[in-house]
Amino acid sequence: QFPFGRRLPCDIYWHGVSFHDNDIFSGQVNKFPGMTEMVRKITLSRAVRTMQDLFPLEYNFYPRSWILPEEFPVFVAEVHMMKDSDPSWKPTFIVKPDGGCQGDGIYLIKDPSDIRLTGSIQSRPAVVQEYICKPLLVDKLKFDIRLYVLLKSLEPLEIYIAKDGLSRFCTEPYQEPTLKNLHQVFMHLTNYSLNIHSGNFIHSDNVNTGSKRTFSSILCRLSSRGADVKKLWSDIISLVIKTIIALTPELKVYYQSDIPAGKPGPTCFQILGFDILLMKNLKPMLLEVNANPSMRIEHEQELSPGVFENVPSPVDEEVKVAVIRDTLRLVDPQKKKR
Repeated sequence: QFPFGRRLPCDIYWHGVSFHDNDIFSGQVNKFPGMTEMVRKITLSRAVRTMQDLFPLEYNFYPRSWILPEEFPVFVAEVHMMKDSDPSWKPTFIVKPDGGCQGDGIYLIKDPSDIRLTGSIQSRPAVVQEYICKPLLVDKLKFDIRLYVLLKSLEPLEIYIAKDGLSRFCTEPYQEPTLKNLHQVFMHLTNYSLNIHSGNFIHSDNVNTGSKRTFSSILCRLSSRGADVKKLWSDIISLVIKTIIALTPELKVYYQSDIPAGKPGPTCFQILGFDILLMKNLKPMLLEVNANPSMRIEHEQELSPGVFENVPSPVDEEVKVAVIRDTLRLVDPQKKKR
């Protein structure tokens, strides 16, 4: 840490939201230029889809997606075509605004005609995806996994995955989507920032229970039921590597325009949050990638109306402290000198 205004060379610059090149001539900065833009829902879908066209079998971990409004006619035509070829197919789709986060603006539909094509979709583009109807349930609840991935360098490509992550649970028992329950966000959407407002949200001091748990506690349960946890991990690692490979070409363009080769400048690293859903058959599916995953280790508790206090969250602390500690060890500039 150094006082405001000093711009002396230092080892690590830690920025909040995105990459700012404030005449940083040395050390390492914890963001890549262009990363925030690259992992937005539309850009990510485009990048993965390019790879799906080239390597369909390798990139089958991302739900079928269409970009709105530009691909709306294609979306309608493809859904009609698939329904004609298989009348028993009763799909559900999830609409996610491009710039939305924390579950903001997400809704489920059964038919393309249900998309809210008012002015908002024109001014606020979105991705519509096939909804994964057969998720793995634990205690009858749907959950997703937030895994922390360190992109240590682009050239050579160096990726590290934290051994533990967070499992974030819905707060109402899961049922397959029907017209009656489509709007029940606490059943279908795993976003922590939505479920925290549910009366059923359980803050737990134990990493194995509650509405937010460690991923390792889920793996233990699966393992005790005889699931092949080693294969699950190797599938997750493969998903992470392939996703980053899909983003790399454009990231390199951003990087070279902000930090030209041969000029003094920082090198970059970044902690990414991968949101992954496990299907009933334990196949991991990529939901999204977060360029600025929250590193908070406490949550707000409402003591009385409008009065909040910050309460430590043991689960967050266990996972996130390790992520930041190991990141700093991996990018430690002193290591090269020793």
